[in-house]
Amino acid sequence: MKKFFTILITKFLRIIGKLVGKGSSLPGKIALKLCPDILSRVKLPPYIIAVTGSNGKTSTVEMIAHLLTENGKTVAWNKEGSNQIEGVTTLVLSKSTLGGRVKSDILLIESDERFARYTFRYITPTHYVITNLYRDQLTRNGHPEWVYDALADSISDKMQLILNADDPLVSLFGYERDNVLWFGADKLSTDTAYNDSVYDDGAYCPHCKKPMTYSTRHYNHIGHYACPSCGYHRHATDYTVTSVDLEKGKMVINGKDTIDLALRSLYNMYNLLAAYTVGSIVGLDGADMAHNLKEYVLKNGRIVSFTIGQRPGTLLVSKHENSVSYDQSIRIATANQHGCDVLIIVDAVSRKYFTSDVSWLWDIDFEKLLNDNVHEIVLAGTYCNDLAVRFSYTDIPQENIKVFRKIEDAYQYLDNDRQEYIYAITCFSDKGKFLSLVKGGSIG
Repeated sequence: MKKFFTILITKFLRIIGKLVGKGSSLPGKIALKLCPDILSRVKLPPYIIAVTGSNGKTSTVEMIAHLLTENGKTVAWNKEGSNQIEGVTTLVLSKSTLGGRVKSDILLIESDERFARYTFRYITPTHYVITNLYRDQLTRNGHPEWVYDALADSISDKMQLILNADDPLVSLFGYERDNVLWFGADKLSTDTAYNDSVYDDGAYCPHCKKPMTYSTRHYNHIGHYACPSCGYHRHATDYTVTSVDLEKGKMVINGKDTIDLALRSLYNMYNLLAAYTVGSIVGLDGADMAHNLKEYVLKNGRIVSFTIGQRPGTLLVSKHENSVSYDQSIRIATANQHGCDVLIIVDAVSRKYFTSDVSWLWDIDFEKLLNDNVHEIVLAGTYCNDLAVRFSYTDIPQENIKVFRKIEDAYQYLDNDRQEYIYAITCFSDKGKFLSLVKGGSIG
C-alpha cells in the first residue's frame, strides 16, 4: 500500500506541476520522503540506459529518444532534463502503473555526474553512457578528477559501459574492464598535432600522472593519446566517426552511414555518435538511424534562430563555467566564411546558485575570434567589463570590440544595416533575456 500511495501522490503532483509549468523535481522529492527506497520497489524495463558527463547529456538523451521512438520503441525519459535523483524519481513513478511497473520498452535517464551515485543506488542501468569530463562549474565541481571519483561510485560490474575513447579521463573507467563499448573518431581533417587551447587537461596521464603524448587532437584534450610511462592509451573503437566535413555538414560513421549535420560542430558530432551507438545496441539499423538523424534540430532550445531587424542570426547556448562548451560555439562562428558578428552575453553566472566568480572566462579560447570570418564582437551583460578585461589579453583589435552593460543596448547596436550574420553566445541563465528582444526567437 505504501508503494501504491507514493506513486499515486507523485502522479497527482506531476499533473499539478505540468499545469503550472513546474514540478519536475518536487514530486520525486516528496516521494523519496514518503518511501526512501521507492525506486527499488518498481519493476523496470529490460533496457535501462543512462547518460552522464560534463557536456552533451541533454542533447544526447534527446537524440537517443528520437531514434528509439522513430523506430517503434516506447521510451520513458526525462524531457525536462531534471537529472538528479528527485527528477529521476518523478520520471520513473509518473511513467509507472499504480502497481509499480514502468510502461515502456526502455527507461532512458539523464543523470547529473556528481549525483549519479545516489540515483543508481536503487536503479542499475543496463547500459551507461559517459560522454566526457571537462572543467565544469568549478565552484560546484572542483577539478574533473574530483568528478571522476564521484562518478566512479555510481558504476557497478553489472553495467555495460559505453565510453568516449577520445577522452582520456572517461576512458579510465574502462581500464582493464571487459564489459565496455567504445565510441570515438578517427584522425580528422580538422585535427591539430598540438594543443591549441589556453590550458591542457591532457598533459598528464590520468592513470600514472606522468606526461602524456598525442598523435592527433580533435579539440582541447580530446584525441588520440598514449602514455610512454605506463602504456595507457586510447582504446580501439567499436563505433567510429571515420570522416567529417564541417563545411559541407556531413559525418560518416563506421565508413558507411552518412549523417547530414544541422549543427556543424565536433561537439555535436560526439553527441550524434553516442546516440547512434545506443541505437545500435538495441538493434536499430545504421542506415535508418542516419536517416532519422539527418539534419536533426534539437528541441531543447540550445540552438535558436532569430532576427535582429533584417539581420538573421543563431543563438548558441553555451554552458557557463564550462570553457569547452564556449570553445565549440566559438568554432561554429569562426567557420562562417560569409562573415559574422559575435555577441557574447554574461549577465548571470548560474541559475542554481549565486557566485560572481568569472575565473572560467580565462579558460575560454577567445583568441580564436581573431579570425577573418569574425568582424565585430559585442560584449554585454553585468559581467561585460570582466569580458572586456579578458579580451584585452588577446590580439583582437580593440576597435572591433564593443561593450554594453545592458543587453537591450547591445541589441539596439546590432539592429543596423550591416550584412554580417550574427552569432549570439550565452547560457541558459541569460537565454530568455536575449530572446525576449529578438524576432523569431522561441524559448525552448
